[in-house]
Amino acid sequence: MAALTEAEYREQVEPLLHELSDAARWIAETGQRLVVLFEGRDTAGKGGSIYMFSSTLNPRQCRVVALPAPTSREQGQWYFQRYAAHLPACGEISLFDRSWYNRAGVERVMGYCSHEAAEAFLKAVPEFERHLVDDGVHLFKYWLCCDQEKQEQRFADRLNNPLRRWKLSPVDIEARGRYDDYTEARERMLEATHTEWAPWTLIDSNDQAQGRVTLLRDLLDRLPDTKLPIKKIDWPAIEGQGGRERYRVLRPLPPYRPA
Repeated sequence: MAALTEAEYREQVEPLLHELSDAARWIAETGQRLVVLFEGRDTAGKGGSIYMFSSTLNPRQCRVVALPAPTSREQGQWYFQRYAAHLPACGEISLFDRSWYNRAGVERVMGYCSHEAAEAFLKAVPEFERHLVDDGVHLFKYWLCCDQEKQEQRFADRLNNPLRRWKLSPVDIEARGRYDDYTEARERMLEATHTEWAPWTLIDSNDQAQGRVTLLRDLLDRLPDTKLPIKKIDWPAIEGQGGRERYRVLRPLPPYRPA
């Protein structure tokens, strides 16, 4: 299948973004809580998928959670503690750019936790997620799939583009020879944590644009009917003649020319 063109992507995503806006208003007005986990290999398209959501929604309602490596104090906490602090309150949305599943993937493969700790996590996480769902949280877990050949192309783009170089981390370099280890860890994770109350959905993200459309369509289809009537706003007229803002006009600077 040919990759979506920019025009085709906009044509398909625009009506979905309107539905997403309706869903966000339903979440706010009815006090719902939405959690979306974005997981997958490096370069799979997590950031672009999250931006599709966050660029459309009110940032006071929709929060992106992308946690750094844990501090020494956080390493001594209950594992889920620092993630639980970012769960939404009523009317809010939390988008996790990687989540508590770090322990099943990068921590396990890179040796940041023991085999025993990783297995203990896999036993604990279904019950942790059951508590969330039983408490009324709408929980969606997405794994974005990316072939190794496509991943290599995207790494090369990051390596050769100064504006994208920040996306490369020391962990990316260390993980170069562990593609199969990550595959094995993912399969173990899916086996242990794909549950009736919190199932995984795998998205083909080799074409990132098509993957974003597929993910958003899936999420909207699984939410309840979120269409609410739009309240009429009585917009008051300006009283008096109005004021004029005073400001100082800056002269334009000469064009910047790099040395």
